[in-house]
Amino acid sequence: MQEIKRDLYLNKLINAIGNRMIKVVTGIRRSGKSYLLNNLFKNYLLESGVSADHIIILNMDERRNISYRDPDTLDEYIRSKIKDNEMYYVIIDEVQFVADFESVLNGFLNMHNLDVYVSGSNSKFLSNDIITEFRGRGQQIRVYPLSFSEFMSVTTLSKSDALTEYLRYGGMPLLMSMKSDEAKARYLKDLFELTYLKDIIERNNVLRDDVLDELVNILASAVGSLTSVTKLTNTFKSKGVKELSKNTLIQYLDYLLDSFLIEKVSRYDVKGKKYIQTLAKYYFSDIGLRNARLNFRQQEENHIIENVVYNELIRRGFNVDVGIVEIRNGNGIKRLEVDFVCNEASRRYYIQVTTHLDTREKTLQEQRPLLHIGDNFKKIIIVRDDIKPWYTEEGILVLGLYDFLLDNDSIL
Repeated sequence: MQEIKRDLYLNKLINAIGNRMIKVVTGIRRSGKSYLLNNLFKNYLLESGVSADHIIILNMDERRNISYRDPDTLDEYIRSKIKDNEMYYVIIDEVQFVADFESVLNGFLNMHNLDVYVSGSNSKFLSNDIITEFRGRGQQIRVYPLSFSEFMSVTTLSKSDALTEYLRYGGMPLLMSMKSDEAKARYLKDLFELTYLKDIIERNNVLRDDVLDELVNILASAVGSLTSVTKLTNTFKSKGVKELSKNTLIQYLDYLLDSFLIEKVSRYDVKGKKYIQTLAKYYFSDIGLRNARLNFRQQEENHIIENVVYNELIRRGFNVDVGIVEIRNGNGIKRLEVDFVCNEASRRYYIQVTTHLDTREKTLQEQRPLLHIGDNFKKIIIVRDDIKPWYTEEGILVLGLYDFLLDNDSIL
């Protein structure tokens, strides 16, 4: 398989060298964190003149390293490798397996010639704890499955066929070595069942794995749709599931979020400038995993594209909300929805996502929420069609999905 260049993440690691912070590489399991650290970053260090014996790598997910899950044993092992005053680079993969890992890493911060990089697949064990524990001395680098641009850099498919493939199977890196549809589908299904769900159940001592299983199915079926714990509880009741509390559902949702399997997107009142807590949307971190979970049924292209666009926006560093715009008409107040409100520093973009703008009526429908916002930030409609960018009479940019996914500057 051709080497996949993960330049976005590699450059973040390179820029963080020697900054006296713990570099925390997070993301869903099998998204390429180990490959990034143990191959791409290690090779960069070697090519930059770092001696091999000054790079210390431990994968805590491997049986041969189980003894190092003890914090004292790990600390003693790392310190035993330090032989001189030159810089040493420590890479610990799946660090959440180490008991009390925060205290071990805290000790490493006090050593002047240690540059530490860790990875893990559980957000609660990592990002929250490390940022708190190190009081600003922990830097998180989130790794995602392959973007469409990364996918295109290694596939031999045409642009059209590549997009169709990507919208169906997603961007888990190991898929690039598989030839048949059957192999890809089986890999994604097994990954979901035998890696993600099994890990969540074992890590959190989940008692109602039947509820967790069905919750995933419900979220996969309703990707991009507004939902709430109350709505989910009612859905379970309609399926005959009894004695299920809202607290259990909230807990199981948190487990899925902490594993990076799904992302929660809050609703934001654009004019009122406040968050609305009652309903939210959920997207999958990889659309192929979502599709595989549903046995590749329910292929609603609009929702699939919406999920892919969301992931790309997050990958580019935007904070993303679902927008709500209230308007008054003869029947009172009506709420219109903007698919995504994207913020990054002083920049803001309002984005609608749809398959086609094949009629004037459809164009007006997609434009309507954007035209009622009433500010000067850029407004965009992304469509599935392969088109040249153009502006509507009202000044809204219409952009093809290809251009959006392949060009980071396409919405600027």
